[in-house]
Amino acid sequence: MTPAARAQAAIDLLDQIILAAREGGAAADTLVARYFATRRYAGSKDRRAVRELVYAAIRGAGDLPPSGRAALIRVAADDPALAESFDGSPYGPAPIAADEPVAAPGIAPNWLVDLLLRSGIARAQMPALIDRAPLDVRVDPAKATRDEIIAAIPDATPTPHAPDGVRLPAGTNVEALPAFATGAIEVQDEGSQIVGAALRALPGQRVVDLCAGAGGKTLALAAAMCGEGAILACDTDRGRLSRLPPRAERAGIGIIETRLLNPGREAEMLADWRAEADGVLIDAPCSGTGTWRRNPEARWRLSPDRLARLRATQGHVLDIGAALVRPGGALVYIVCSLLDGEGADQVALFLARHPGWAVDPLTLPAGRPHRDGVRLDPASDGTDGFFVARLTAPC
Repeated sequence: MTPAARAQAAIDLLDQIILAAREGGAAADTLVARYFATRRYAGSKDRRAVRELVYAAIRGAGDLPPSGRAALIRVAADDPALAESFDGSPYGPAPIAADEPVAAPGIAPNWLVDLLLRSGIARAQMPALIDRAPLDVRVDPAKATRDEIIAAIPDATPTPHAPDGVRLPAGTNVEALPAFATGAIEVQDEGSQIVGAALRALPGQRVVDLCAGAGGKTLALAAAMCGEGAILACDTDRGRLSRLPPRAERAGIGIIETRLLNPGREAEMLADWRAEADGVLIDAPCSGTGTWRRNPEARWRLSPDRLARLRATQGHVLDIGAALVRPGGALVYIVCSLLDGEGADQVALFLARHPGWAVDPLTLPAGRPHRDGVRLDPASDGTDGFFVARLTAPC
């Protein structure tokens, strides 16, 4: 592909991504994969170049752009070579006109920037929210040491904070690594490893992962429990939860039971675990403001109404989780969000609804105290952004 053809391909993809963001369609990564699946003529260098253009345009536009062309013109304003590729050639975009719409630069829509500021995220911290994220994996100590994994993978390094974390070179095909095939490593951001460990799960305990998704934190809990005890991994998303059993089998973990929950009937379907769990982990559905490095178009998908619905869901799952904790047991609440409305405010509301529950202060290898919990952010910690709090049930 010529540089002009690459630019036009990026524009076509950006148009699809903008439409999907507006209408709740597929994620950008999915759309990029679909696009190239039907264009076998594009070589690996072409795919890489187009993808870089697409994500540069997404990261550069704080609000939803009017078009893919407007988004890429924003990038071209700082890239003379890209601007020259708007040459009107048969497979390239038309030349840039002086009065064309150009996507407005920014970190996020103004209403979100305001919420971040009110949540204590300084403007100087915000550019890191849309930087490229590193590729981290978690080592299962039962299968390998971190030093062994680092020695086996060229240019791998220890993560700065998580004791079982390894940082791999960008673009590493993790699934092709022998350590992945044996279950010795799992892809997991260092911040996710740190906050998941806040439950302090021990061998022999009974634990619930209430919003397990595909099971990244579930597998980490099982490793901490040395394969002894019982873990109930739940979710309302059948597709995501179905990815956990194969991962557990590959890791050789046999203590995980998965349970698909029906929204609105969660308490009924968990009645056999009521007041039985030593610990409950809630990695709640949230805005994902802490994960924009990985999904930068997610900031175009948020709206005040959607955020309000997420906050209602967070309060709901907190109440469900609380009913499962035995007297004196622990509940750990996590959101990959930097907004207080989803983090610290939710904990305050929970404590007001549940007299007798107490905050158990956390000491983690990264992050800083933030009200009744700990917050990690990309600028300060080099991890995804998280809020985590540990709460204990009355005896």
